[in-house]
Amino acid sequence: MSRIGRRPIAIPAGVEVIVEDGNLIRVKGPKGELTEKVCENLTISVADGVCEVTRPDDTRVNRSQHGLARTLIANMVEGVTNGYQKKLIINGVGYSVSKSGNTLTLKLGFSHPVVLEDPEGITTEAPDATTVIVKGIDKALVGNYAANIRSWRAPEPYKGKGILYDGEVVRKKEGKGASA
Repeated sequence: MSRIGRRPIAIPAGVEVIVEDGNLIRVKGPKGELTEKVCENLTISVADGVCEVTRPDDTRVNRSQHGLARTLIANMVEGVTNGYQKKLIINGVGYSVSKSGNTLTLKLGFSHPVVLEDPEGITTEAPDATTVIVKGIDKALVGNYAANIRSWRAPEPYKGKGILYDGEVVRKKEGKGASA
């Protein structure tokens, strides 16, 4: 039995979980609404402020989908109640970020600034010239957009310059050095 899949999901007050035909899950909360389609073999039951996911048998497909479906629903409930955020730190001489409207402008050492539009459902903040905060209710969208921003200048191992996640440690390599 999946250890993750068998754990019940507590549904906080103000959050509504609706299971529609074909296992389409709709979660409504104070921050918005999310929908996700999960494996049709699984049974999702919502009662008394708790959502549970069960599988009919122990076939390989059902076992692999059990924990995934439970985690997706739990992430949706967390997203509509608290939301998700990723913080990025821009490290490097001359590297900076600015925000105007829903446009994020990154100066990353290229001959031109990188201009990114916030996708639907995502908001970004630039509290100072070296920090970007990506916020949203969908965990996957927040993570993908943060990874997209980071991909413009991933941290390099010699000087540590680039865009890092908050708390990320770059293992630095030794340079060429003079040989005797």
